Amino acid sequence: MKLELEQPSYYRLKKGQSLADVANVYGVPPRALAALNGLKEEPREGSVLQLPAERRDLYTVRGGESKTLLCGSAENFEKRNGTKCLYIGQTVWL
Repeated sequence: MKLELEQPSYYRLKKGQSLADVANVYGVPPRALAALNGLKEEPREGSVLQLPAERRDLYTVRGGESKTLLCGSAENFEKRNGTKCLYIGQTVWL
């Protein structure tokens, strides 16, 4: 028997929480969460964030890695992570 935890679809931001805090708890790259919710600035307390339905492996980018190496192509990287940016230390979905 396999135990699976149900993941919520939405999350309401509490006082003192940031987008990065929520992303960290739910295993989502912050830029992907911002892109999914159409955010251009930090959300405020009480904001409701949609959480992605699908889950992927999280990875922290190291020196010398490229979008193609990580996700097969630049287009796949940008689609999965909601950004064109790639930098050392960034948390991304593979």
